Amino acid sequence: MSSRTVVRGGLVITASDEIHADVLIEDGRVAALAATGTRAADAFTAERVVDATGKYVIPGGVDAHTHMEMPFGGTYAADTFETGTRAAAWGGTTTIVDFAIQSVGHSLREGLDAWHAKAEGNCAIDYGFHMIVSDVNQETLKEMDLLVEEGVTSFKQFMAYPGVFYSDDGQILRAMQRAAGNGGLIMMHAENGIAIDVLVEQALARGETDPRFHGEVRKALLEAEATHRAIRLAQVAGAPLYVVHVSATEAVTELIRARDEGLNVFGETCPQYLFLSTDNLAEPDFEGAKYVCSTPLRPREHQAALWRGLRTNDLQVVSTDHCPFCFSGQKELGRGDFSKIPNGMPGVENRMDLLHQAVVDGHIGRRRWIEIACATPARMFGLYPKKGTIAPGADADIVVYDPHAEQVISAGTDHMNVDYSAYEGKRVTGRVETVLSRGEPVVTEREYTGRKGHGVYTPRSTCQYLN
Repeated sequence: MSSRTVVRGGLVITASDEIHADVLIEDGRVAALAATGTRAADAFTAERVVDATGKYVIPGGVDAHTHMEMPFGGTYAADTFETGTRAAAWGGTTTIVDFAIQSVGHSLREGLDAWHAKAEGNCAIDYGFHMIVSDVNQETLKEMDLLVEEGVTSFKQFMAYPGVFYSDDGQILRAMQRAAGNGGLIMMHAENGIAIDVLVEQALARGETDPRFHGEVRKALLEAEATHRAIRLAQVAGAPLYVVHVSATEAVTELIRARDEGLNVFGETCPQYLFLSTDNLAEPDFEGAKYVCSTPLRPREHQAALWRGLRTNDLQVVSTDHCPFCFSGQKELGRGDFSKIPNGMPGVENRMDLLHQAVVDGHIGRRRWIEIACATPARMFGLYPKKGTIAPGADADIVVYDPHAEQVISAGTDHMNVDYSAYEGKRVTGRVETVLSRGEPVVTEREYTGRKGHGVYTPRSTCQYLN
């Protein structure tokens, strides 16, 4: 039995076009588009009709950086794959790419299998995996080739967190050389973790224990230095590089220089760096702990460089780095020692709305909103045109978005499994109304109609931006 849905009367916005069109969906995929009011559109018939008059019809968001159920600092990220993907759907995101973790002394396969077990049968929306490589050795390098073949085509390394995820320059170079050969994309957490640990130790010795010191020791120059080093190692290896959660003007400068040299270097930033700052880290009564993440929030003046990078395409993607820890019982582990505060913030539900607010505020245009939140992450990580656009043959991951509705972001109305919102009280214009995942309604006129297990694992091809 084939199932058909028509989304009628909305303004369809993709990364390249805006058109008033009706969208015909058949068996979970986009079958056709036709200009609203034309004979072709009037001929669309379906069992289900979604009225999008006066609304935007946009591709479902692709959040290429989430950490569901991630172990960190003796605890776990508060969102499971079930709660996290449900919250993502509420926020208009229909695909996540999460991070499977290799533990030191274990194989990539063990880590990947563990994450498959966490996610399978629990997700409301579709998902893929990147692989965190914590232990580079000859076996690991061989496994990278096998993972690329089966659709895990990106590998994350850390220049931070010595003793946990850290890789030294030699390990990084070896992994980059392997990626250069197998088509994989290396994702880098670029901070000089060895130097940062010295500054952490010195700050604590001085009695500087409050959350704000987390930002002060993780200096922008140490993000820039590591970004520069990662770029040059990638250049030596002949490999592409994707730098995650770029937060500082100086790091953006390094990316701009590399891209001006014609290198395959890409950059991601996150809403927290665009909308929050060290003012939040300095909130009294330990409230600043809510905003502890790495890279850290920066002074407000860094935001201009990030917005400019998004406009000039020196930064290509906005992901969330969604890694929520409750204030009560989790963030509080670091009372009296900021280095023990679990690093991470909630945000998977807020990204599409915050970026629409950026459209309202004039930072970016509507098509750029879709580009950085849907199309580019899909292309970057080998999901396009199945994901990230509205076109015949694409998965019918479609959001009906009300650009005029006003809302106040609050933990009381969010759906993430965490006891605070990083954007509590922020007024935004624009709201998700209806969400389809592969043609199935997950959110219907602000009511959740999805189910765990609808979301399926999605293997990925290699990065679609490489020269």
